[in-house]
Amino acid sequence: MASVAWSSHAVEVASDQVVKRFPGGDQARAEREWSALMLLSAHAPGLAPEPRKADLTAAGSTVVMSRLPGVPLRGCALGDEQVEALAEAARSLYAAVPAATLRAVPVRPGQQSDLLAHLNVWAVKARPEVPDGPVALAMDRGLDWLARSGLDTHAAVDVPPVFGPGDGNLANYLWDGSSVRVVDFEDSGRSDRAFELAEITEHVGSWVEHPLDALSFLRHFDLTAAESVRLERCRRLLALVWLFLLYFDSHSEDTRNPVGTVERQADRLLRLLA
Repeated sequence: MASVAWSSHAVEVASDQVVKRFPGGDQARAEREWSALMLLSAHAPGLAPEPRKADLTAAGSTVVMSRLPGVPLRGCALGDEQVEALAEAARSLYAAVPAATLRAVPVRPGQQSDLLAHLNVWAVKARPEVPDGPVALAMDRGLDWLARSGLDTHAAVDVPPVFGPGDGNLANYLWDGSSVRVVDFEDSGRSDRAFELAEITEHVGSWVEHPLDALSFLRHFDLTAAESVRLERCRRLLALVWLFLLYFDSHSEDTRNPVGTVERQADRLLRLLA
């Protein structure tokens, strides 16, 4: 989900190219971005920006890519045509990298094990600070479900690996009037379809403004029985993570979301757990 921490890179947009500048300490993100662009250029040309050049150093990295046409889907009311195009872009991404090549791609950050580690810390340190009310109730029910879910011992070994872009924010999916293309791969890597689809449906950007019709979107994917079970678990997991993130955001000085967003997220999680 673009990592649990908000990204800190700078983006310079020109008429024909985009330059992303990563500060020192973010070399790994720059390397993942460049690697993803190279892979997609080779195996799914036209779906993502074309890589132009990169300077990858520990002191600060730069990745230069072509500029794609289109407007971000986040904040837009999506009709059937846009939802179908979004699903087609996601399907193309997941299938882009051949299995033999994908085996050498590292697991993306922010996957299941990373999120469980964060939740284990938040349950102990952050949950006691949350006052009684709908948010605390949703956290408690979510953490209770998590303790019984088996996710701490159940890796995604029964579902096929895919290339995952690593960020479900609809701002990274650009609609050009006929198709959707994808940007932002700094947290990309090996993943699975269920987790990546949950990233999209549960991201705050998919519902805080004009809600994505999640059921309509997910109907475009022919999931196996194992993937369907995992999708439900991953949606609950990510909804719980977002509940904590939005609680933290609501108590920060530079909150990014409208008042009441964390309460709406609490309701979303409770409905997923029902």
